Amino acid sequence: MKPAANVKTPAQYIASLPADRAKTIATVRAFVNQHIPRGYEECMVWGSIGWTIPLSRYPDTHNKQPILYVGTSSQKNYCVLYLMGAFWSASQLEQLKAAFAAAGKKLDMGGCCVNFKSPDDLPLEAIGKLIAAISSEKWIEMYEESRLKTKAGQAKAKQGAASARKVTAKRSATKRVATKRRR
Repeated sequence: MKPAANVKTPAQYIASLPADRAKTIATVRAFVNQHIPRGYEECMVWGSIGWTIPLSRYPDTHNKQPILYVGTSSQKNYCVLYLMGAFWSASQLEQLKAAFAAAGKKLDMGGCCVNFKSPDDLPLEAIGKLIAAISSEKWIEMYEESRLKTKAGQAKAKQGAASARKVTAKRSATKRVATKRRR
């Protein structure tokens, strides 16, 4: 369910939902806000409530959008909690799966999200630890590492390496000239 075009804030998003969904999303939103590390910003992104690295802090993203770390939204038949860290980190994904199993709860996962009907469907304590585990600085590092695996990222890295070699060569030439002048 995409929110109406006039929905610009998380509070407006929640107010636009049916009462039962509004309560569920408001509960999850408050939970994420309790566990999100410093440096992330809550906003509307991709039609969902998201906690991101804001463009004011890191503007050079591949799609000119803030880097999403956690998100939540209401879909047609369920709610969604986007846990990007658990899908970029094999160890976090294993911890998430183990937490569901230990809690005796069914894990209904999509590509990068956990589907649920009620916050009671989630092992909240474990999810809170996962959310708190990745600082905004580490998330930027993980994003940059992931971009290096793409064709565009590899091309950019090659350009950077070529520029660095030119700078190094120029510095070496300058040092040689300075050394010759001193002799």
